[in-house]
Amino acid sequence: MSNINAHCRDCKTRYHGKLHGIGDESLDSIDSSKTCNMYKKGQRLIQEGTRPLGVYCIKSGKVKVFKLGQQGKEHITTILKEGDLVGYRAMLSDSLYHVSVEALEEVVACHIPREEFLKSFQSDKVLNNTLITELSTEVISLTNVITDIAQKPVRERTAATLVLLNTVYSSSNNGESNGSLSEINLTRESLANMVGTATETLIRIIHDFKEEELITTNGRKINIQDLKALQRIGGIY
Repeated sequence: MSNINAHCRDCKTRYHGKLHGIGDESLDSIDSSKTCNMYKKGQRLIQEGTRPLGVYCIKSGKVKVFKLGQQGKEHITTILKEGDLVGYRAMLSDSLYHVSVEALEEVVACHIPREEFLKSFQSDKVLNNTLITELSTEVISLTNVITDIAQKPVRERTAATLVLLNTVYSSSNNGESNGSLSEINLTRESLANMVGTATETLIRIIHDFKEEELITTNGRKINIQDLKALQRIGGIY
């Protein structure tokens, strides 16, 4: 981990990330109190079970959010990208981190101290509304995910996961998914954890998708070739 210089007003994520639209006063206050660091692949930003001292805003790169299950097995819950805030849920609920966050590649993230974040959350209506809406949406999404896991076969869950990862990995410069086809760079074990299946089962399904010309692979990288077909299989419309 190494410290770098970065300023909020010059950061492209301010135009599309979770801090989009907040007032100049709040932005400048955050800018003066934050610290920005570069994390190498595999380094952790957050450790499950520790107390939050602030939140992280991802300036560049992608991180995985996961919990450790029985026998130390990782269960990846989501992948976050540029412009996302990390750790604010535990901060707002005044609880310990219930997940760990680790860099999937070289990541630059800015740490906003607890006091500064809470002050901005309470005083800035845009930030307040953004995060409250995000939390409310997550409750609905979690319900849908639980239903999908219980009812969908592994093949459908795999397709749905690839569709969702396409959105993360194909984000355009303005932070929106532009409908392009992406190259997903995840280990098979990590992808299997997201789907909720054994790595061997995941590998067989990936092979089937290749045979059906829905994807191509290059080592661990998966290239989406037929997004609409994957959406159909995954039940995402």
